[in-house]
Amino acid sequence: MQLTHRKPQNVTELSDLGRQELTGLLEPGMEMEGKIKLSSGALRLNSHFRGEIEGDGVIVVAEQGEVDASIKVKAISVTGKVKGSIHASDRIEINQHGVVLGDIFTPVLVVEPGGYFDGTCHMPTPGPNDKTINEVDKSEKSL
Repeated sequence: MQLTHRKPQNVTELSDLGRQELTGLLEPGMEMEGKIKLSSGALRLNSHFRGEIEGDGVIVVAEQGEVDASIKVKAISVTGKVKGSIHASDRIEINQHGVVLGDIFTPVLVVEPGGYFDGTCHMPTPGPNDKTINEVDKSEKSL
């Protein structure tokens, strides 16, 4: 018997975002310290990095990646370890074996089984046209 799982088509998947043009690559054996500005594309970190990362791109922290930084990007996928605050305008994904230690700010947070998060999560409040769960419940009851 084969089991399949289909994800909703309207959900933007980080793995699809990560398939953008690869802008940078830091692999094991490298250690880097400083500030990275990522205007677009994807940056794969599979080594040690300390400092700041900002931009409109996607960060992929791979299995051997250890990042101690303040991060402000479009999206981030963590399978390694990130220590510091993360601001993601699209989403944050903590994969199996991924570790995030610090405060996060994002509209979408995905933590897979085996992923670990220790910190505070801040999510934006719905806009004026978005209904909260309580408002939806009230409107359905009045029908």
